[in-house]
Amino acid sequence: MTAYEDDIESIRALKEQHGSSWDAIDPESAARMRAQNRFRTGLEIAQYTADIMRRDMAEYDADSSVYTQSLGVWHGFIGQQKLISIKKHLKTTNKRYLYLSGWMVAALRSEFGPLPDQSMHEKTSVPALIEELYTFLRQADARELDLLFTQLDDARAAGDETAVEFIQSQIDNYETHVVPIIADIDAGFGNPEATYLLAKKMIEAGACAIQIENQVSDEKQCGHQDGKVTVPHEDFIAKLTAVRYAFLELGIDNGIIVARTDSLGAGLTQKLAVTHQAGDLGDQYNSFLDVEEISDADLGNGDVVIKRGGRLLRPKRLASNLYQFRPGTGEERVVLDCITSLRNGADLLWIETEKPHVEQIAGMVDAIRKEIPNAKLVYNNSPSFNWTLSFRQQAYDALAEQGEDVSAYDRGDLMSVEYDDSELARLADEKIRTFQRDGAARAGIFHHLITLPTYHTAALSTDDLARGYFGDEGMLAYVKGVQRREIREGIATVKHQNMAGSDIGDNHKEYFAGDAALKAGGQHNTMNQFS
Repeated sequence: MTAYEDDIESIRALKEQHGSSWDAIDPESAARMRAQNRFRTGLEIAQYTADIMRRDMAEYDADSSVYTQSLGVWHGFIGQQKLISIKKHLKTTNKRYLYLSGWMVAALRSEFGPLPDQSMHEKTSVPALIEELYTFLRQADARELDLLFTQLDDARAAGDETAVEFIQSQIDNYETHVVPIIADIDAGFGNPEATYLLAKKMIEAGACAIQIENQVSDEKQCGHQDGKVTVPHEDFIAKLTAVRYAFLELGIDNGIIVARTDSLGAGLTQKLAVTHQAGDLGDQYNSFLDVEEISDADLGNGDVVIKRGGRLLRPKRLASNLYQFRPGTGEERVVLDCITSLRNGADLLWIETEKPHVEQIAGMVDAIRKEIPNAKLVYNNSPSFNWTLSFRQQAYDALAEQGEDVSAYDRGDLMSVEYDDSELARLADEKIRTFQRDGAARAGIFHHLITLPTYHTAALSTDDLARGYFGDEGMLAYVKGVQRREIREGIATVKHQNMAGSDIGDNHKEYFAGDAALKAGGQHNTMNQFS
């Protein structure tokens, strides 16, 4: 028997125990409602999705071609439609996740209105969005199963046993829309206790993977902006440990921690690391500081000095009271950050880079893997990169190195539309197309994500509609550009009443009230025009 049939039988037995007082209960209807509500708590989701990620990580270790992907989303509906589209076009959600971007929470979900990505938004908005996303994904399950149940009833009524068997198999082997979410906790929103408390809320909402960065909480900046300030390793380790304790307390023993380093673009630190002996972790952190050697006589009022190798070194301190690192030390600091994080509880790495260049990433990963052979990355395929310009420049440089004639191109103006049909542009676009595959194979990238794609697509599609609707096209802009495409491409939202749960509600009314149910889906429902 299948799980669906088992539920029908168990509810039938329960109904018999309660006698006539349960006459109104139909065991199959109750079994359907159970199937539509597979996950009853966020912790069930966190455990289910953690198991998926751990399996995917092991599969990637064995075969780097089976990397994973996600798109960043900022609303439950957007996440839901993404997963519906994946199931429609690709038939499975396998290896596809969701990403929750701190940038988009700040820009789109704060009660203050749009905010920069500086951890100024309410930290409670992060677990609230996780819960919202899973509410919409579970509703997508309920809706799709409801359609299957309706088809099953129709097939039974028609006496079509072949159709009954086929639809029943679809129900029995149903694949949920619920997938892992990698959730951004920024720099932890405070001290390790604050990080622990927020991590618990995120896990309780369903997060199986928490991404945390090594920036100072109160000076946090977007990874692609200037002015980033990192913390000594011991400070970051405390937060990694806090997140692990949160997972363990809630029973998600295989929860995933993604340790992000911003050191490649961060040239500042708020404080010097504590060091006890030469070569320890604190000493290594301080060794990257921009310093000048001084004597006792050179000491000024309030100076801070480091003693190393018998010398007195004065770190260069800015007016902001921050210390700066020596230029050119970013990649070395990244490698040390990553090795240290993996040795102290992290499962995956995130290296924030200034451009999408496979060999740059691979160079750092090669160094990390000398110490941690199975190190692997989550990588931000960021909209902050000018992908077209970057890859055309990479193509230009590759052609020049091969001795090809590149005199027809202006390297500084390769975004120009005049190059769109050129051989260089075709080479660049092919490298963009294969970037994720190449990065997974060469640079240890287990998970590729785009942080802010649906922010940009929402703006672009709204611009398209506004231009036509408020211009000469009028209503045709909506009909031709939106509704006609929805109908012909099978977009679920064309039946927006069904998408919002109206048909599920009708079926529930029938479960609860039988023939007396007042249903919305009758002959006068205009949604019937889209049948």
